[in-house]
Amino acid sequence: MKSDLLNKINELDDIRIIKEIKKFLDFELDEKIYKLNQAQQDRIQEARTEYKNSQTLTDEQANNEIDEWLNEK
Repeated sequence: MKSDLLNKINELDDIRIIKEIKKFLDFELDEKIYKLNQAQQDRIQEARTEYKNSQTLTDEQANNEIDEWLNEK
């Protein structure tokens, strides 16, 4: 499977796709610990609390809200 993937990558001429593949691999293989700032940590805690309190939307509900918002514009 790896060699098949490498062959396909070698056949690519579109530099944009090659850059996207590289960006994805760099991200996936990065072993550094990601540091969150305080605002990010606070938002994660807020989201966890919302989840714990069942303050969530189904995919359908979220899509409906997005559609309503887009139709307001």
